[in-house]
Amino acid sequence: MRQLFVTSYLLIAASLMIAPQYASAQQPSLVGVDKVRIESMSQTVPVIGRLVARQTGNVSARIAGPVDEVLVEVGDKVSEGQVIARLNAATLKAERDLAASEVAAAKSKQGTFQARLKLAGQELQRMERLKKSAAFNKSRYEDAVQNSSIAKAEVSQARADINTAQARLRRAEINLAYTEIKAPYDGIIMAKETETGAYVATGDAVVTLLSRESLEIEVDVPARRLAGIKAGMEFTLSLEDNTPLVATIRAILPRENPLTRTRPVRLTAELPNQDTLANNQSITLLVPAGPKREVATVHKDAIIQSPNGPMVFLNANGNALPRPVQLGQQIGERIEVIYGLQTSDEVVIRGNERLFPGVPLQVNDAASPAEKGTQEENTADQAPEEGIDKEDTDKNEGAS
Repeated sequence: MRQLFVTSYLLIAASLMIAPQYASAQQPSLVGVDKVRIESMSQTVPVIGRLVARQTGNVSARIAGPVDEVLVEVGDKVSEGQVIARLNAATLKAERDLAASEVAAAKSKQGTFQARLKLAGQELQRMERLKKSAAFNKSRYEDAVQNSSIAKAEVSQARADINTAQARLRRAEINLAYTEIKAPYDGIIMAKETETGAYVATGDAVVTLLSRESLEIEVDVPARRLAGIKAGMEFTLSLEDNTPLVATIRAILPRENPLTRTRPVRLTAELPNQDTLANNQSITLLVPAGPKREVATVHKDAIIQSPNGPMVFLNANGNALPRPVQLGQQIGERIEVIYGLQTSDEVVIRGNERLFPGVPLQVNDAASPAEKGTQEENTADQAPEEGIDKEDTDKNEGAS
């Protein structure tokens, strides 16, 4: 690399010895310039993950019975509370009617016992009024007291019978409602586990349901990379169609695969176009390979590919000065410069294709530095530092 730089500098020096007389006769070239800046960069490595559903599984029958009809097919979208299948309800309707009649009988019996209690109370009151008269009969009085107590007990028993009958009625109504098997959440029917005419026992699966709205990301991260991540951190991901996403770590599961030495990490993200997503769909996560570092960067438009490698033109006191550079990784619209430039250098980013060494420069303020720099800062801020594009990185490393 040092020999390459020495050779490049000798070639530039030779060109500078030949160019001055020709350059002095040239009109100044209108160019846009930008300064070398320091950016924060974190190297990342791609890790393959997948989409997993937090809500998926079998929708089961809550009571036993023959299946009258299944109202959905595989692939149908269902809403929460929508009826999926119906069981035969004839027996349960009869049980509901029987329980309702038991409630009516218990209430009628309660009415009889209350009337008997009232009669016993009247008899007891008459006997109490005769206590001071010669017609008072102590044995009849004691019988009236006992009859009143028995009548009160019968009324209490009748109330208990009513409560029991009402509980049976509620249970019969619940069982009757369970003959309609409903979707517990919004989702898609993935499989039918039974068919019309089949008999299902309590707990048997009727359909398999998956919720697309509950999809999250699971990535198997190498254990040696876990030191650089924690819950709440944001990462850049991409789907199979290269759709970029920003996801947040929800949890790092304490389960390690002894064969691959990886641990599952769950992330949540605002997934676009959920109708096209699928359970177990592949996804790529960019995991930091090391701590962040400060690097010198130039705008990508400053780079010129010469026969001797990448180079830039500096604004050296109003004249074009070529400078070979060694490039690193790309950060948004800017590229890391490993060797060749300093932070005080000003490089040409507009009009550099037609320059040659020593030509005078006229800086176009409209295309450079303040407005242009502000726009690029906004672009760099929007580009996640962890999400370095692998293809751009390989291209820059090949150029360097």
